[in-house]
Amino acid sequence: MAIFTLQEARDLLPQVKEVTQHYHDVVEEMRGQLEDIDESQDVKRLEGLMNDAVGEWVESVRNLGVEVKGLWLADFDSGDGYYYCWKLGEDDIEHFHSYDGGFAGRRPISLLE
Repeated sequence: MAIFTLQEARDLLPQVKEVTQHYHDVVEEMRGQLEDIDESQDVKRLEGLMNDAVGEWVESVRNLGVEVKGLWLADFDSGDGYYYCWKLGEDDIEHFHSYDGGFAGRRPISLLE
């Protein structure tokens, strides 16, 4: 994985957002189809496709040098003991957390400045 300054992470964020939104939309479309399926075999097939799409998202984000810490969550390693943290739906990178803190330990990025 790569090391990022806050500006580098913010510069890469549009690509991360685009990839994440694409796969989120794909998964949500399939989730909607689950409601119309009665056969358990078809449900399992569609669930497998959903898992495949999530796996492709993980690989796409990791190929950008960004770490995936949960569904639709991306962490940019600062190299200083913390990650700049972003989740789908956020406009910018506005939080960070320690390597050990995880999502529950997110703090406002303003505390770093």
